[in-house]
Amino acid sequence: MHQFQSYPIDLLELNPFTKLSDEWMIITSGNQDKVNGMTASWGGLGVLWGQNTAFIFVRENRYTREFIDNGDSFSCTFFDKKYKNDLKYFGVVSGRQEDKFKTSGLNVNYSNDVPFVDEGNFVLICRKMAAVPITEAHFLNPEIKEKWYSGKEENNFHTMYVGEITEILAR
Repeated sequence: MHQFQSYPIDLLELNPFTKLSDEWMIITSGNQDKVNGMTASWGGLGVLWGQNTAFIFVRENRYTREFIDNGDSFSCTFFDKKYKNDLKYFGVVSGRQEDKFKTSGLNVNYSNDVPFVDEGNFVLICRKMAAVPITEAHFLNPEIKEKWYSGKEENNFHTMYVGEITEILAR
């Protein structure tokens, strides 16, 4: 396993737009017995309810959602570009069908019992604060439904999870 160090949040300098939309992340949740992860490129960082927060968006049909819903925490792991194929794999294969960590060769590490991907270089450990279902009734722009929730994703809406960032790890 790699050695990670806690990283002070007041020293954090990153561009969340490129970090999420270009580099992606793996959201991981679970416990010592069972873990799942998924690739995500939607989310953000900010301050909410007086806490430093990360917010992520997970579709209703995603297996990882069950782990997030049943737990009290999740992690967001970011990687060097050489792991892009692994991130693609975690985005298209379901953990319901196979153990993505075993198949990919990526490893699970833990910080205070919160799982994260050991091969990452930057990790946000988050305590779940809120789960907000997003439905068609919430869209103010009608084009959103057509673009993001039609075809094979028909009515497969997202839940926004807000997590307090309890720890940042870097190596």
